[in-house]
Amino acid sequence: MKFLFTTIALVLFLFSGIAQEKGITMDEMAIVSNIELVRQGLMTADPTKLAAVTASSLSYGHSGGNVENKAVFIDNVVKKKSNVISLEFQNQTISIAGNTAIVRHIFLSHTKDDGVDKETKIGVMQVWQKQKKQWLMIARQAYKLPLPEKI
Repeated sequence: MKFLFTTIALVLFLFSGIAQEKGITMDEMAIVSNIELVRQGLMTADPTKLAAVTASSLSYGHSGGNVENKAVFIDNVVKKKSNVISLEFQNQTISIAGNTAIVRHIFLSHTKDDGVDKETKIGVMQVWQKQKKQWLMIARQAYKLPLPEKI
């Protein structure tokens, strides 16, 4: 746990100069850092990282309609139903209003499920809340992206 907080502090420190130049707030930097911990936790099936940045009341929705609470979400990641080869969060936006932030991005992954390669590209909306000076993910909903228009 000490390593986790040291890592977060280091990331915030390293990006503080960049943030000042680009007008990024400390809250946005903290959220970006926590989103990266979620990504790393999903990649490595690390329950400590995932637990550190998710609220106890987490509602985690998948694009297929399945919704999990925090315990089930972390347990399913740790059981590694999917072996994650690569995972990117693309086109990320963050909108903060008070103690609530909405994050949107494209979730792009390459997994190996029971020996079968699988590519996933879905949209994701996350809701983060500042609780006791820490940003925690309270909700996540994935959704299928529209198919490209045929020319």
